[in-house]
Amino acid sequence: MRNISSVLGRFAKSISVSLVLLFAVTMSSNAQDAKEGAALFKANCTACHKVDRKLTGPALAGMTERHSEEWLIKWIRNSQALIASGDPVANQIFEEYNKVAMPAFSQFSDDQIKSIIAYVKEEEAKANDPNKGGAAGAAAASSDVNNLMIVGIAAILLLAIGVIVILSRVIKTLEKVIANNAAAIEAAKARNEAYEESRKVKFAQKFLKNKKLVGFTALMVVALLAVLGWKTMWNVGVHTGYKPVQPIKFSHQIHAGVNQIECQYCHGGAYKSKNASIPSANICMNCHNTITAADHYDGEISPEILKLYRAVDWDPDTRTYGNNPRPIEWVRIHNLPDFAYFNHSQHVSVAGVACQTCHGPIETMEEVYQYSPLTMKWCVDCHRNTEVNADNKYYDQLIEAHEKLKKEEKMTAAMIGGLECGKCHY
Repeated sequence: MRNISSVLGRFAKSISVSLVLLFAVTMSSNAQDAKEGAALFKANCTACHKVDRKLTGPALAGMTERHSEEWLIKWIRNSQALIASGDPVANQIFEEYNKVAMPAFSQFSDDQIKSIIAYVKEEEAKANDPNKGGAAGAAAASSDVNNLMIVGIAAILLLAIGVIVILSRVIKTLEKVIANNAAAIEAAKARNEAYEESRKVKFAQKFLKNKKLVGFTALMVVALLAVLGWKTMWNVGVHTGYKPVQPIKFSHQIHAGVNQIECQYCHGGAYKSKNASIPSANICMNCHNTITAADHYDGEISPEILKLYRAVDWDPDTRTYGNNPRPIEWVRIHNLPDFAYFNHSQHVSVAGVACQTCHGPIETMEEVYQYSPLTMKWCVDCHRNTEVNADNKYYDQLIEAHEKLKKEEKMTAAMIGGLECGKCHY
């Protein structure tokens, strides 16, 4: 039986924490604007701006010294309108950043924009003086605590002490009752264990005396082992569910699912060659030279995208490539035996088979795994159930070749696909 007095300790601890939190909420009322500004800044601004350094946009440190608050409110709400009005400062910034306009934030009120400016000032002050705003802010906040709040907290504290005293007496009474009954409970447990043990011994003795039952059980065990052994041998080389760790955590769910990027944009070989091909890092950089997922990492570039940058030797600050690229060592997932021939283009382009038929719901996979068993039986079953789409040039050539055979005209191997590279080279 567990010690009930531990409940009292947890109850007292929770009350103490609640009182501390109540004080903290009261003390932090003056910092509400900066906190609101921090939330708005991280949700809308971190993709392009940092306080202490230049990102896609300029560093924000010192912006209140360079510009008035009224001008900053106009610029943040609609920079394009300010540029169109002929404001010289706005046009200078527009020219300096390659005429790339900042998105409009017309949904922000003046107070929300002022909160963002207050947050930037606070972060700038922390960078210049880490101790700034500590003791002074606490003193200013504590001065706002009125006498009514103090009386209320004192009343809650007294009530909590009274409840703790009452609970303490109740718990002591319960512990005495439990201690008196502990011996009886232990004796009952011992009797139950002895009874269960005797039942097990009697059952084993009866079972061993029944030869027919023993023989039947042995036969069932042998049959079960045979089935398990056969199933194990049958699945040798079948890697359904295989999901290796890749050098970069590439999410098909985000790319093919959320953003609905076509499979063949990256795997361009699927519709024109035997292999679907692994996309080069240059294809990734078509998008990720600008998309850095910074809004999910407090303004910093995603760690996985940084791995891509290191592979292609791309400097996101100078936006230039270096001379030391390194290949990404992807781990192959789907792999057929060397004696099995499979042509992606024949299935994708000629038969019109969807990628999901073999690879499963790839657009929902955060990490890709082998969905299908890729066994001979699985392929044969698919070929038995899939109807042939005869509306393509390949079957037109076959029909033409058969017509020539009927007329006893000349027919060459080239007329029935004999010039395809895959006939010999695979």
